[in-house]
Amino acid sequence: MKKLDSGCPYPMGATVCDGGVNFAVYSANATAVELCLFDEKGLETRFRLPEKSGFIWHGFVPNIGAGQRYGYRVHGEYAPQKGYFFNPNKLLIDPYSKALDGEPCFRNAEQLAWYRPEDLRDNGKIAPKSVVVGASHFDWGDDTPPNIPYGKTIIYEAHIKGLTKLFPDLAHAGTYRALADKRVIHYLKDLGITAVELLPIQEHVDERHLQALGLVNYWGYNTLSHFAVERDYAANPLQAADEFRQAVKALHAAGLEVILDVVYNHTAEQDEFGAMMCQRGLDNVNWYWVEAETGHYINWAGTGNALKMVKRDMLRWAADSLRYWVEEFHVDGFRFDLGTVMGREPTFDVYSGFFALVYQEPTLADKKLIVEAWDIGADGYHLGDFAFPYSEWNGAFRDDMRRFWCWQSGDLGKFATRFAGSADIFHKCGRRPSASLNFITAHDGFTLRDLVSYKHKHNLANGEQNRDGHNENISHNHGVEGDTDNLPIKQLRELTSKALLASLLLANGTPMLLAGDEMGNTQAGNNNAYCQDNSITWLDWAAAEEYTGLRDYVRELIALRGEMRVLHENHWFSDETVSWLNVNGTAMTLENWQDTSRKAMQIQLIGGWLICVNGKRDGEFFRLPENVNGWRIRSAPCDDFVFKNNKLAVKNMGVWVFQAA
Repeated sequence: MKKLDSGCPYPMGATVCDGGVNFAVYSANATAVELCLFDEKGLETRFRLPEKSGFIWHGFVPNIGAGQRYGYRVHGEYAPQKGYFFNPNKLLIDPYSKALDGEPCFRNAEQLAWYRPEDLRDNGKIAPKSVVVGASHFDWGDDTPPNIPYGKTIIYEAHIKGLTKLFPDLAHAGTYRALADKRVIHYLKDLGITAVELLPIQEHVDERHLQALGLVNYWGYNTLSHFAVERDYAANPLQAADEFRQAVKALHAAGLEVILDVVYNHTAEQDEFGAMMCQRGLDNVNWYWVEAETGHYINWAGTGNALKMVKRDMLRWAADSLRYWVEEFHVDGFRFDLGTVMGREPTFDVYSGFFALVYQEPTLADKKLIVEAWDIGADGYHLGDFAFPYSEWNGAFRDDMRRFWCWQSGDLGKFATRFAGSADIFHKCGRRPSASLNFITAHDGFTLRDLVSYKHKHNLANGEQNRDGHNENISHNHGVEGDTDNLPIKQLRELTSKALLASLLLANGTPMLLAGDEMGNTQAGNNNAYCQDNSITWLDWAAAEEYTGLRDYVRELIALRGEMRVLHENHWFSDETVSWLNVNGTAMTLENWQDTSRKAMQIQLIGGWLICVNGKRDGEFFRLPENVNGWRIRSAPCDDFVFKNNKLAVKNMGVWVFQAA
């Protein structure tokens, strides 16, 4: 075995230097770490890392550079009951890998066995390898982050492939290049979108049960390398990083922000029966939460393991990763999947080491930071418990608006509270309405069209006998399960969709629209399409022509929101900025608020705006307030209404918007 120079303990990972590459990797409990280099024929050369500074093993290899494939073999105790899985027969990738070569395959038990920690066979020939990445020479030109204020932000949640795979006449459809296409960008701009929130684009692995079923992890929430750009979304996998950079540059040039959905709560190694590819073999008990008595994983993330974000080296790894995406790819923010996990020490603390580290990281100071405020562990639901500068996916907004418009509730108080920014949840510790990230649908669950078309989930295609996915969706099929040619039912579904969209896009807070909801996208009732990389999840742009009216309505609402200064200021509503009125145009009384059968009200906003809400299937009569010199209609969900002499008669449910004349 050849000897190396000692090198340096920092930067972590593989760093191209003058004359060679420095390697540094963390392991507190290893007894030795071997660096393995692979040539173009797959021949392996091993070096023992000669130095250990603290818990960082490091060494310098001369005369190699970018493109070099490598991995680690880590020696130490094998004691599963203590959480130790050291096995030098298993090649491990670098947790700081900026690129990968190869993909793990475990479609059956025999293939999986090659990655199991108890297996003594050498898997170096088949295991994925890390790839040394040098300094980027990408020309960013005069790229400037848009830095759009929260009060003017409209987020569009999209999958990099699903958004463009079926986009008409598009070269490299379904890739980063397609996202950079001027026609795709024009569509987003024309709609009024200001930020694209992308489902995970870090390198991920398909879970073993999906591989066995011939399915894939389409969403990507099974991360293997938190620094590497997913190759599957690249027109040229060897150019994945630069293709993504070009997409960000093109979006920025159009004034659009890019937010990444990231997964720092678990990894692709899953539970104790999963594959060992990285952290498990490097130092399992320091990377993951394990039970001290048994060595079993604590499964707060619901995926088999949970990353232990209390150790300083793990925290540095996470901070280095986030910083890398900002500095190297100019992203504008992050959405943290299952954010409660990162705050566990092991009980949840909003000022945990992870959140404190993010707060003081200079590169993140002006970035949008969004969290999903729950995990599946005990005391895992923490909506409203995060602190500035985080926004939170507001599940209460989603549920209460669905109940109101899908005819399960007539609670005007809850409707008004959610519409006003959910002050009952977020108005504390100096937080503003932007802390409430409002949404009706997201990637996880029904699309908007399916929400108004299905009462039950239809997930048989996922291979789990329809057991997966939520059973309670607060949905309404309007009398027929799934698609129908019944015109009255189709009209009711459209009205419900428009009402939900109006509630989302006119409410105080930060709105997020699921890609495709504006064009009637359907997943045929699948409310857990995480494993469907096919027409179930790809936006059908041809079928969208039937829903041009819905798309125009969304565009109209976003434009109206842009005119409403009260929503831009990101302030909580007060008696000076909002008046809650009954259908007669006078202040809501306690009796009005408690009347769950009426389901109608008016909301007068400062600046000369009036919003009339009718949550009933049948008609309503409104007397508009007379404290202005007349009103003019700015938005209506349908043509079947009469507005005359300051009176509005409607025959259907929906939201009508007026502006002072």
